[in-house]
Amino acid sequence: MIKKVRNLDINYVQYGEGCDVILLHGWGQNIKMMEPLGNNLCDKRRITIIDFPGFGGSEMPDFAYTIYDYANLLHDFLEELDIHKPTLIGHSFGGRVAICYAAKYEVNKLVLMGSPFRSNEKKSLKVKALKQLKKIKILDGLAEYMKKHMGSSDYRAATGIMREVLVKTVNANLENDIKKITAPTLLIWGNQDEAVPLSEAKVLESMLKDAALITLNGTHYCYLENLVQVVSILEHFI
Repeated sequence: MIKKVRNLDINYVQYGEGCDVILLHGWGQNIKMMEPLGNNLCDKRRITIIDFPGFGGSEMPDFAYTIYDYANLLHDFLEELDIHKPTLIGHSFGGRVAICYAAKYEVNKLVLMGSPFRSNEKKSLKVKALKQLKKIKILDGLAEYMKKHMGSSDYRAATGIMREVLVKTVNANLENDIKKITAPTLLIWGNQDEAVPLSEAKVLESMLKDAALITLNGTHYCYLENLVQVVSILEHFI
């Protein structure tokens, strides 16, 4: 489905019934990477998954978005769908957006998975995340899908803007935003996450007002590597 928000066509899917849960994908990814969670949580919840501007089936932003622009666009998108005080589940880049959103707007609960929040990345998240994705045998299909998607003509045509977006993203420090979050927050992290190390998760937990950290065996994609366990954890939390 397509929704026009801020003059951009935003691609999304929505299914299930119940309280609203919004799934937010990582950098260079799209709806497909969050569907394994959504498909297992939709019995009692209404799931909404979007492609962020510049990814998947959504249009490219018409200027170099900051992480705050993405959060504000997400809010406008949810307002268009009459969704208020949702639960946000964000992975990596999607977690950054979720942090900014929850610092400014009301959320029911917040789940962050492998979400960076400081400006100390030495390599782009896309490069580090893809490197880990390729190592996971059970995710070979998704890795191939993502490589093809990132190599699309649309993506190549807009590398200038998206490169600027990436620079702004990795240079953003969200520590002040984190301190404003009051919603109950769950952190789910892989103990072998090289893109965003577990040590960062522990700092993040200490900064949040109401947070708990769950560590799982796995990489930056531990939510997919431990899908059954993560779904069970989320069922109890949200």
